[in-house]
Amino acid sequence: MKIPEILIIESAHKPGSLGKILTVIGEAGIVVEHLNAVRREQDQTIWEITLEMDPETDGGVIDQINALPNAKIIGRSDRIMDRHRDGKIRMVSRVPIGSIQQLRDIYTPGVARVSLAIQADPVLQWEYTALRHTVAIVTNGTAVLGLGDVGVAAALPVMEGKSALFAQLAKISGIPILIDEKDPERLIDTICAIAPSFGAIQLEDIAAPLCFEVEEGLKARLDRPVMHDDQHGTAVVTLAALINATARVDVDLRDSVVGQIGLGAAGIGIARLLRSYGVKRVLGADIHPHAIERLERFGGEGRSLDALMAEADIVIATTGVPGLIKPEKVRPGQIILALSNPEPEIAPRRALQQGAIFAADGGSVNNALGFPGLFRGALEARATQFTDEMLFAAANALAELTPTDALVPNVLDLEVHAKVAEAVKEAALGLGSRGTLRLSI
Repeated sequence: MKIPEILIIESAHKPGSLGKILTVIGEAGIVVEHLNAVRREQDQTIWEITLEMDPETDGGVIDQINALPNAKIIGRSDRIMDRHRDGKIRMVSRVPIGSIQQLRDIYTPGVARVSLAIQADPVLQWEYTALRHTVAIVTNGTAVLGLGDVGVAAALPVMEGKSALFAQLAKISGIPILIDEKDPERLIDTICAIAPSFGAIQLEDIAAPLCFEVEEGLKARLDRPVMHDDQHGTAVVTLAALINATARVDVDLRDSVVGQIGLGAAGIGIARLLRSYGVKRVLGADIHPHAIERLERFGGEGRSLDALMAEADIVIATTGVPGLIKPEKVRPGQIILALSNPEPEIAPRRALQQGAIFAADGGSVNNALGFPGLFRGALEARATQFTDEMLFAAANALAELTPTDALVPNVLDLEVHAKVAEAVKEAALGLGSRGTLRLSI
């Protein structure tokens, strides 16, 4: 797997020096993620170059750079590690505690009055506790990013990142909850036991097929919204991207044959939401028979990879296998969304060269566009579950908010998240009608 590696390189300050460094990197097949001139020292420039490297296979590029006559690697940056040092989140008080009176009001004895009021009328917990802006981010560490089953300790930095995004983008307190458990019933029981502390539950990085069983079990037992983000958050943003992509090339999404390659959590989530949205035919390819069976339960059709590529008008891939889609399999007129990161199943440029009318990769479809507004809207509505209407509302809002030169909006645009939240809230309360396909931009 490729991971970011930040090299600090000293080069002669003269024409061609940087070009030679970048040529070595490019010839090694390594992507430059970021380039920054750190400082100038007399006749030398210090560069910080972020690369997507496979530690097991790309080490030779270090020696090649050092072999250049006017360049030398002088270190590796710890910027990424430094940003994680001591964690990325903390719990803080929302009220001042600067006097004994304030202390007595928020703690003992004053808090007893609030506790008794909630005991008499449990609905008051939504007004007098943090429930309406607190979400549990629950993982068992079995499907973390593209790393796989790394365990709960290694999953914590990812959950903290999710929590930081919740706070920044939707003013939600996301609390990482690590549960070292793979048995579905025990995992469900544990989450149900802690659920009263939270207004909603976000499941994260739980491997398929366990994630499906856990989500369904929780939805059956809890009176608050539960969402597995790897399924539904990804599906919402993918649907938004498809609404925009099909509108731009004048294709009817619902009448298209959509092929989903890879039927893990993301793939099943996308396929299911598209079927619910009204797409008449959804094909699916996966190496696991049980994944095909799951697809067929909600009206999808199993296919081999080659058969899917030959039949589908729109192809979505979420396999994590770089280069899986061979260029010669792309048919003229297809829409291709190869969403695996950091390397797609086929490069968009290559798909377009083969005749695809639209192509994009996973760099454009970020589920961080979905989950903050989805949970904010659900909490504001005091919803007891996520419905497809809420997911449609989020997808249509994202599509409507997309600039004309983009596939989806800017993930850091706070106004986007606020409007998604409002659309989701309206759908949850039955006030909106955002479930219709937007035919043009």
